[in-house]
Amino acid sequence: MTDDRPDINMSRPEFVALIAMMFAIIAFSTDAMLPALPEIGAELSPLDLTKVPLIVTAFILGMGMGTFVTGPLSDAFGRKNIIYLGSAIYISGAVVAWLSQSLEVMLIARVVQGVGAAGPRVVALAVIRDLYSGRQMAKIMSFVMMIFVVVPAFAPAMGAVIIALSDWRGVFLSFIVFSATCVVWAMLRLPETLPKPKRRPLQVGLLWNAVKEIFSNPMVCLSITVQTLVMGFLFSTLMLVQPIYDQVYDRAESFPFWFGVAALISGTSSLLNALLVVRLGMQRIVILALGLQIVLSGLMLGLGLGDLPEPYGFVFFLMWQASLFFQVGLVMGNLNALAMEPLGHIAGIAASVIGAVSTVMAAMFASPIGLMFNGTITPLIGAVLTLATLAFALMLLLARVNRQTAADPAE
Repeated sequence: MTDDRPDINMSRPEFVALIAMMFAIIAFSTDAMLPALPEIGAELSPLDLTKVPLIVTAFILGMGMGTFVTGPLSDAFGRKNIIYLGSAIYISGAVVAWLSQSLEVMLIARVVQGVGAAGPRVVALAVIRDLYSGRQMAKIMSFVMMIFVVVPAFAPAMGAVIIALSDWRGVFLSFIVFSATCVVWAMLRLPETLPKPKRRPLQVGLLWNAVKEIFSNPMVCLSITVQTLVMGFLFSTLMLVQPIYDQVYDRAESFPFWFGVAALISGTSSLLNALLVVRLGMQRIVILALGLQIVLSGLMLGLGLGDLPEPYGFVFFLMWQASLFFQVGLVMGNLNALAMEPLGHIAGIAASVIGAVSTVMAAMFASPIGLMFNGTITPLIGAVLTLATLAFALMLLLARVNRQTAADPAE
């Protein structure tokens, strides 16, 4: 921790759990909706079911909009105030969605939910940077990302259970309970990590200078780009993995089980990173993980391992999927820490810019990849291999830039 950090009475496990809960609200709010879409479509849009998936994308749109502003607001008004504001907006959107009688109202409510969810998500990253730096920050991020990567795998099953016990509206009630629990916990246990003397006034000139500072730092730019590529092939896999299980391997019914197994494996990777990052360093771990992904994807594509007769093709694909999730869990916390490391004095806006740019650009990569699905695993494996190779090359460049910076006596 930094020497001038505010005193906190929370233990490290409690702190990690609270921050992880703030992160997880995004995954829970998107993936838990998936089992509810057929019922929502039948009730709110029976004549045009093609519009129903907009319920998911509307939330992501709102989150992107919110991500750009919540960081600067937290720099100006304090971290906890923005947690409260974002949670209030999120709960308001969930209440409207719960009561909605038309798809149009539902979509507006989901945009509002997304805007609100950006508050706790972005502020959580800024809070970590307020309290930690360097490899200790990466260690904390590893524990947080372990939960962040695991939640999407189990959120659909959680949504299905909630629907079975009530109906699709029960999912929105669970969102309200989840957010309210998070904000009360933060209110009672988390101190304000940005005291008033360190706050930055909300002025356009100051914001613009901060953005210029972020994008004038080569290490930050490279870290954001690598993070974008990694998130790009993660989103692509999440988009295509269910159709692959269904259409390629005829395992639609067992999909939640196997997906959960892969998620558990990915969770152990973040724990491993937390144990190793102080010893090996963030850059080395990211480079090694991306290199391993290139090798595994190259073998899958070059040898056609996923196309072998049943059950061997499925086994190899499952192993590849688990390796990809493992690798993402291993590197995402490190990439966030690398990008945030030089930006402690503008942590709020930095968290906003990094989160918004990487998420939006990753979605732009993933969308056309998802449309490339042709009933085989080749488009997905090829896309992951390409993006991982680009990320690997950029990490080598980042390491070179850091060595040059360290060797420059003017720095």
